Amino acid sequence: MTEDEAQAWIRANFDVSRETWERLELFITLLCEEMLLQNLISKSSADLMWSRHVVDSAQLLLLAPKPEGEMIWLDLGTGAGFPGMVVAILSNYQVRMVESRKRRCEFLNKVVEKIQIDDHSSILHDRLEQIDSFPADVISARAFAPLDRLIALSHRFSTEKTVWLLPKGKNAVRELKGLSPKRQKMFHVEHSLTDPSAGILVGKG
Repeated sequence: MTEDEAQAWIRANFDVSRETWERLELFITLLCEEMLLQNLISKSSADLMWSRHVVDSAQLLLLAPKPEGEMIWLDLGTGAGFPGMVVAILSNYQVRMVESRKRRCEFLNKVVEKIQIDDHSSILHDRLEQIDSFPADVISARAFAPLDRLIALSHRFSTEKTVWLLPKGKNAVRELKGLSPKRQKMFHVEHSLTDPSAGILVGKG
């Protein structure tokens, strides 16, 4: 997927107003500026921002329930803002982004303020173990922890209706097989739009 194809895909799959598009572009601009100060994404993927990061994040919304009311999306280890910031820009979810590193939280808070999405997004600056439990409608994690540890740490935020969206790259099937049979039944694998060899673990409950 080229950068032009990635932008066309965003426009085709989401109701993108001019304001929303400007927010996406400003987020990318702020991220590129911050890359000069701290390592947020790999330099090799910086020239493929739309395909490697924006679409890779946005595709998760197509696997999530349509937000009704104040539904909560919990994103673990948000880092540079993927997928949490993209979800917050493209949807009405109440997005709570967990990040333990101070400098990254400072960057994320700056983005939230600059692109004016503070009415439905917030940064939780702490280790997940230290954050009080609350029920999440969706739990996502792009590069947070191995699957078994991820579930152990975050299961207290899930309910029987919670949808888990966990991009796991080429290791998706292998990590899924490492879970107990009961846990394995929670998930199935969807292929990533940005990398046919990569998998997204989609779970319920």
